[in-house]
This record gives sequence, C-alpha cells and structure tokens, in this order.
Amino acid sequence: MSEIAPSGQTPLDEATSLKNPRLKLAAVVLCIVVPLGIYFAPWDVEPHTQAALAVTAFMLLAWMTHVVEYAVAGLAGCLLFWMLGIVEPEIAFSGYSLEITWFVFAALMLGAIATKSGLPQRIGSFIVTRVGMSYSAILLGLITTDFALTFVVPTGVGRVVIMAAIAIGLIRLFDAKPGSNIARGMFLIITYTATIFDKMIIAGAASITARGAIIEFGGVDIGWGQWFIAFLPADILTILAAWRITLWLYPPEVKSIEGKQHLLKRQFEIDGGWTPQSRRAAFLIGGTIAIWVTDVFHGIDPAMVAFTAAMIALLPYVGVLTIDDIRKTNLMPFLFVGTALSMSNVLRETGGLELVAGTVLSGLEPLIANDLTALPILYWGAFVYHLFLASEISMLATSLPILMEFARANALDPLWIGLVWSFAAGGKIFVYQTAVLVVGYSYGYFRHVDLIKMGIAITLVEFVNVILVAALWWPVIGIG
Repeated sequence: MSEIAPSGQTPLDEATSLKNPRLKLAAVVLCIVVPLGIYFAPWDVEPHTQAALAVTAFMLLAWMTHVVEYAVAGLAGCLLFWMLGIVEPEIAFSGYSLEITWFVFAALMLGAIATKSGLPQRIGSFIVTRVGMSYSAILLGLITTDFALTFVVPTGVGRVVIMAAIAIGLIRLFDAKPGSNIARGMFLIITYTATIFDKMIIAGAASITARGAIIEFGGVDIGWGQWFIAFLPADILTILAAWRITLWLYPPEVKSIEGKQHLLKRQFEIDGGWTPQSRRAAFLIGGTIAIWVTDVFHGIDPAMVAFTAAMIALLPYVGVLTIDDIRKTNLMPFLFVGTALSMSNVLRETGGLELVAGTVLSGLEPLIANDLTALPILYWGAFVYHLFLASEISMLATSLPILMEFARANALDPLWIGLVWSFAAGGKIFVYQTAVLVVGYSYGYFRHVDLIKMGIAITLVEFVNVILVAALWWPVIGIG
C-alpha cells in the first residue's frame, strides 16, 4: 500500500503504444501532415495565430494517438511555440507558473502523506467489511466512497491519489495484474467518476470556474446547496450507471475474495498501530481537508494549502516525507498538465482561442434558442469544444461568458444553460482533457483505449441523465 504512482514503466505502459507498425506510422504521418497543412494553408488570419493553431494541432493529435508519452508530446509542442517565434518562452511554458499545475504536484505529495498516515488502508478496510467480499459489491463501494470524498477532498486529483492506494491493495487481494479486467475496471471508474463528481458538486476548479462565470456574466446567483440539489438525482444515477457499465465492459476474472478475510485484514492492517509519523501525517491530511472545507470563510486557495502541507511534510523535524518519496513519484502528470495549460495560454495570447471559440459557439447560438434542440446542442457542443482544449478550466472560462451574454440578450435562462454546459464538461474520451485522468492513467493500470471505451459509454449515459434531470427535476426546483 505504499505505492503512490509508478516511477518507471509497468507492463501496461508498453501496451499503451500502438503495436501495429502501420497504425503507428499512420499516426506519425497524421501528426506531421495535418499541422503542416494548417501552417501553410492560405487562411486570412494572423501568421502567429495560424502557426499557434498548427502546433496545437500537433499536440492534440499526438495526445489522441499517443504516438509518444503525453508529457513528451506536450513539452515538444511548447518548445515549438518558442522555436518558431510564436510567443516568448515565458508564455510558451507559462502553464508551469499556474496554481493548477502545482496543485497536481501537491496532490501527488498529499497521496504519499495519506499513505503514511494509514488513511487509505483504513478506508479500504471500512469499504470491504461493510459492502461484502464480491468484486461487484467492492466496485460499488469504491464508487460510493469516491463520491463521499468529494465533500471533504475538493479536488479530483487528490481523490484519485487517495483512492488509487486503496484500489492497489484490493487488486492485490484478487491476485490481479495491471491490464486485467479487475485492475482496469477499478482504476478506470475511480478516475472517471472523480472528474464527473467535480461537475455535480462545487468541489473542484472546474465547477468553481463555472459558478463564477454564471454569476458574473449571467447575472444569476447560485449557491453550493442549490448546485448540489440540482444535480442530486444525477449523482445517484451516475453512481449506479458507472457501476453497471464497469461490470459490463470489464467482467471480473475472479468474482469474489470470499475466504480471504485473513488476507484482507493483513492487507489493510497498520503495522504497530498509530506511530508518531502516522499521527503527524494524519494531522497534516486532516488539517488540509479542514482548511479546504472552510474556504468560504477564509478564501485561501486550495492549491496553496495543499502545497504548504507537502512542504511541511518534508521538514526535518516533521519527517513525514523524504526525498526518496519524491523520487519514487511519477511526475509525468505534473509535466503534462503544465504543457496543456501552456497550450491554452498560447492560444489565448495569439488570438487562436478566440477564433476557435467564436467559430464553434457562433454556430451553436441559433440552435440554443430552440426548445427542442437546446439541450442536445449544448451537451454535445460542449463535448466537441472540450476536445480542442486540454483544460476544463480553459474550456469553461472561454465559452461560458459568451453563452451567458447570448442567454441574457435573448431572454433565455442563463442558469439552465450554464448548468447543462458545465455538466457536459464531465464527458471525456481522451486522457489529455483533464489532470484527473492524467493522474489516474499514470499508475499504469489501464490503457488510453480503455478510457475511450469507458468515456463513450458514460458520456452517452450522462446525456440521458441530464435529459431526465433537466426535464423532470429542474422544473420542480425552479430551474428552466
């Protein structure tokens, strides 16, 4: 239970690359030809804007096809932004100066602290002893725990790190390996639901950004409680749907660990009980969560809190973490998130983001005003728009102001539009679309093709989910 994220390649890492030489060659050609076509196309746009779009196309295609590791493709793109003179280096690598990037690093460290405290072992023991010994029951327990943690750990990245330590212990009890249905199912669902629950509860940067845009540009105030109530039926349906989809896509090789109660107890027991180190680690975790939960009173940024806790854990007389703990942690998610956010900043600086947003959203506006087409157009429009931006925050921050202004100008309900668009940001099929998926993927227990399958299934189910909620529940509580 001491693993936080693998530092080297796992057997599954090798499987994530394209095995068929022809497919790999086709992917490489695609990543070269399409960007060059955009770069030399006779468009009536600024040269630096066109060049930025070409490099962005390279990054997105490299991430979609996974011809190289995500962080490597991202760093190559940032280097091209600089080498081609599109922007200055401080803009090309500006993602590493943002709090979200360092929040990812701090969250990885918090996972290490949580492991030292014994928190994952205790949560894992609680889940299994309450829900039963079958894989189906354990899977439902993991999803429910992921949802419950959303209230006290307001970051999908942090929850994935905590839940990952639990899942690794459970996978071992099933004698499963990375790449098995059991391992893939567990890791996929704790990762995917972490990013979905962040949209249905104001608990992450994406939902906080969306709420701010709805209030500022839509002129409608919505509190934490109203947001939670609006999506409460969707929460329940998502938990059940995610559970059934996982069992359907990844039926377990071993259906139960019945008879392994003694191994289960040994797996989650804490050697020597509470040690001074584990007490200090638990105090840091508890203090961090307490400050997160009470942010409405003090306004301290959660990333700052998490990073401070990580730094305190490294102090000599605290001794919760060591330099070896950092060496063992896979920092590829940190590197990738920095490049993804840098890409968004470059697009904003060069005008490419305005061009993309204007092109996509201007085509949607007439259809949003129609009662029959509004919901499907908003949902799938957000899904497609999110493919072009590797950051939920950038996706919401650049699109919601435009939608809110359109809603007010056309006497539409900005809250209804904002909630649908924000909810749709949860549907994803590629790892690069959010740091939460990147962190979950970095453990090496599932492949990017697994995420595509799971993403398509859950995105379709969530579309039906939002139709039911918007049609049957929101009118009852006065939305729409």
